[in-house]
Amino acid sequence: MQLDLNLLTALDALLEEGSVAGAAARLHVTSPAMSRSLGRIRKATGDQILIRTGRSMLPTTRALAMRAEVHALVQQAHHLLSAEQELDLAALDRVFTVRWHDALTAACGTALTTAVHHQAPGVRLRLSAEPGTDGPELRRGEIDLESSSSQPTLPDIRHRLVGSDRLVVAVRPGHPLTETPMSLERYAAAEHVTVSRRGSLRDPIDEALTKRGLDRRVVAAGPTADFALQLALGSDLVVTLPDAVTRAARHQLGLTTLALPLPLPDVPLYLLWHQRYDDDRAHIWLRELATETIQALFARPNT
Repeated sequence: MQLDLNLLTALDALLEEGSVAGAAARLHVTSPAMSRSLGRIRKATGDQILIRTGRSMLPTTRALAMRAEVHALVQQAHHLLSAEQELDLAALDRVFTVRWHDALTAACGTALTTAVHHQAPGVRLRLSAEPGTDGPELRRGEIDLESSSSQPTLPDIRHRLVGSDRLVVAVRPGHPLTETPMSLERYAAAEHVTVSRRGSLRDPIDEALTKRGLDRRVVAAGPTADFALQLALGSDLVVTLPDAVTRAARHQLGLTTLALPLPLPDVPLYLLWHQRYDDDRAHIWLRELATETIQALFARPNT
């Protein structure tokens, strides 16, 4: 059977949008034309691909299994055929998925979204929450750009250091730790809350304290920085977080910040992407814009 490779583009749009109308709008064709393409795809694959359930359509098991590979093939073909073309941001029609730490998203997700929409109105941006466990989404092409405090271990994942942040201690106004200069012993003796997407009650601070013969009591672990800051505001719990990426949230809540009485290196911040996007002009534009947005955050004075 001779296959029309244009069906790959249609299939990618159908799986991305989850509807015939959405895929048709994305590819600038009529809904009847996209319905015909779906029929041809079903005949070629021997699978329904999308099944109507009420007013929506759901992908079949096979469609879910092939989605990442189809998307990667379409992106590779797009790159192959357009590598010599100049990037036209005004005409760019693309969906990018950015997965950042929640505090980083809160700090500069709005600025990134605004800049993207201003420069490339046809680009849609997904700001995705971090998962509970590490996954292969970057390699599968499901995530375009990710943030991390550590360098990747996989050779096909690229990284760029975009800044580093110092840790500070945040407490409610009038907290006992604010009454006199805070020693390392008083810091360790306080009750703490950690930020961990996995619910961990320990982090590198505990290991640094242990080396100095001290232990702290962590009474809670929250999934986001916002949760930990809200908890600290309404209690005597202490939260230790990166300064720049949580500064705006702390200021809005009226929390008091203190210097961490523990000599620790600054926390690095990396942007990660898969090597398939190394020469992708649209992706290069996105990561340059993300870099500028984050570095502007670090350059902002502490007020």
